[in-house]
Amino acid sequence: ALRYPRGEGVGCELPESGEPLPIGKGRMIREGDDIAILSLGTRLADCMAAADVMAAQGVNIAVADARFAKPLDADLLAHLATNYRKLVIVEENSPGGFSAHVMTHLTNQGLLDAGLQVRIMTLPDTYIEHDSQAGQLALAGIDAAGIERMLQRLVHSSALEKADTLKKG
Repeated sequence: ALRYPRGEGVGCELPESGEPLPIGKGRMIREGDDIAILSLGTRLADCMAAADVMAAQGVNIAVADARFAKPLDADLLAHLATNYRKLVIVEENSPGGFSAHVMTHLTNQGLLDAGLQVRIMTLPDTYIEHDSQAGQLALAGIDAAGIERMLQRLVHSSALEKADTLKKG
């Protein structure tokens, strides 16, 4: 058996009384312009941090919290697929997990047909050496800095697409 460190949780204010979460329903944390992030689980805080860095550079990134791996929130996925040109799915899981489930849904519903570009950020399909949780996430590229690098690549590719369109037009 392998044991990895759990790390630290992200604090949040607790309400006076709890409210049940609707099963299978995610939430939009914030809307954006062209690119959206769909986060599942522990990566939400780093997704928000990366989006904050991008916002400081004038790029508004949407952030959605899936909350549940199953059942999928079909309405949230439709919103992301129809309102954004690019989608980054971030999960602290191996390839073939939640993101594969999302891709199957998007494909079967025809939500990729209009050209939605999707990038998936998961743990690599390799052995990760023992380290702190932060060190392992950084090595995997799914920490805030890694997520920001992915967003920067997508923004840069959008700029190249616009330049190519202007040359052709």
